[in-house]
Amino acid sequence: MHLIYDFDMDSPADIMQLMAQNLQKRRLEKGLSRTTLSEISGVPAPTIAKFERQHTISLLSYVALAKALGHSKEVKGLLSVPLYDTMQELETINKNKQRKRGRRNERSK
Repeated sequence: MHLIYDFDMDSPADIMQLMAQNLQKRRLEKGLSRTTLSEISGVPAPTIAKFERQHTISLLSYVALAKALGHSKEVKGLLSVPLYDTMQELETINKNKQRKRGRRNERSK
């Protein structure tokens, strides 16, 4: 069984908080109100406010906001490069590049 070791101590909630803070910074740098960003992105202003306060949002809304702020390239780049820690993991990645599905009994290992 291959385990993915992530030595980053941030929890998913911590990462979402940072994403919300970064989005708010980019919005304010451009001098946009939530209402204006809402009009540009199609994401309701209350959804933007909730994300900035409570750090929860759907992926679709987040992508729309990032795109409206000119960051679609960065979003498209997420998970685009395989990461590996050992040569064995790199060999597995290269072997499985064309796979469309995982193994059936992957969870039981």
